[in-house]
Amino acid sequence: MPGGGAGLRLALLGARRAAGAATRGAKGGSGAAMSSQSHWLTAEERNQVLLDLKASGWSELGERDAIYKEFNFKNFNQAFGFMTRVALQAEKMNHHPEWFNVYSKVQITLISHDCGGLTKRDVKLAQFIDKAASSV
Repeated sequence: MPGGGAGLRLALLGARRAAGAATRGAKGGSGAAMSSQSHWLTAEERNQVLLDLKASGWSELGERDAIYKEFNFKNFNQAFGFMTRVALQAEKMNHHPEWFNVYSKVQITLISHDCGGLTKRDVKLAQFIDKAASSV
């Protein structure tokens, strides 16, 4: 986004968060939904983690508040083993990636659907994913 795109993106993110909070409130505001607010990144945290994640190959998706990375392995067994490790961690975190696998390629998108965007949970899972990929 040329000329002030970051500010516009943060304003849109704030509007999305407010809309999500209003929706949760209209649904009765369960404790689980309200606790998801503690997963939000401050603007400063967001800028820093995005720099770190981009340095390790993650990219921001322009059309959604999410991050994406593609992994390539030697063969299907390595890709599937990697996916299994990630799946076990995702279950522990109760936070599941969007992913696509063809043979040795795994494409992963991380977003917190319940919050409508990128959160600390996505960052934590992305960091685990990078470690899992480097140990294959």
